Amino acid sequence: MIEGGCYCGAVRYKIDGSLGRASACHCSHCRRAFSGASSAYAEISEGSKFSWVIGEDKLTRHNSQQGWGLVFCRICGSTLCGLFDGKVHGVTLGTVDGDPGVQIEMHTFVGSKAPWDHIGGNAPQFDEEPPNSGASGVVK
Repeated sequence: MIEGGCYCGAVRYKIDGSLGRASACHCSHCRRAFSGASSAYAEISEGSKFSWVIGEDKLTRHNSQQGWGLVFCRICGSTLCGLFDGKVHGVTLGTVDGDPGVQIEMHTFVGSKAPWDHIGGNAPQFDEEPPNSGASGVVK
């Protein structure tokens, strides 16, 4: 069981299952939405069940592009999760209590990262979206 919530504690969620495909996106949209150098986000694994425990009435949603959106606590502003076609697709790793069971697997849109952002670690870095196969988009 994975649990998490917003900064002020008004909203809590749980995931009966696991997370996968953790990544950090460094595009200007994610920097603003996540108020940092990048997003740190993991998808909810197939077969896992996401549910709001408390505070669902304190959420606000923003649809960013066709089919995609973000969910925030309207009290403290924490970015809690991402939506795809109206369903929770994944969660922001900073809102997970304890160890989320995943680590950042890749950094995307590094070609447009903020000039003050210095990426550490050894996860692959891609100028834009990662390619479907091969490593031709990896930033060296």
